[in-house]
Amino acid sequence: MAITARDLMTTDVETVAPDDEIGEVLTRLARAEFNGFPVTEDGRLVGIVTQHDLVHIFQPSDRTLWIPIGFPPFLESIKYGFDLSWNELDTGLDLAKNAGKPISEIMTEDVMTVSPDEGLDRILDLLADADDDINRLPVVENDTLIGIIARQDVIRAVRNQRRSST
Repeated sequence: MAITARDLMTTDVETVAPDDEIGEVLTRLARAEFNGFPVTEDGRLVGIVTQHDLVHIFQPSDRTLWIPIGFPPFLESIKYGFDLSWNELDTGLDLAKNAGKPISEIMTEDVMTVSPDEGLDRILDLLADADDDINRLPVVENDTLIGIIARQDVIRAVRNQRRSST
């Protein structure tokens, strides 16, 4: 018997809404045993928000100050980079600045999904893709979120299938 997304998915899915505040979602995620939430509006999947999305607002990609230093006649200057690493004060300021914003500002809208009848091979391909680095795969039917598949769900199913065939 072929394993499908319907066999693997969890149907009790915790979600957030696009207008939920970043601070509230961050608090919920800190208490959760997983690393992201599907974002739904009237049951319809509109995005996904992950730890990476939330942490990224506190870690701007570049907090380096580049200062050109040259000598007369300034025909050529050398740039020195000074790391302005973020500290607890920066993190606090970032949290205060972003906590009240809606999650829709940082969520990923282009979500990789599968249908409930999708086969195990396709699910493995999506979860094993190093470029996308997906940990949780929403299961959607008629634009409605009906479940979610985590990597550990797939690993557990493969293990169980192997054990039963020996």
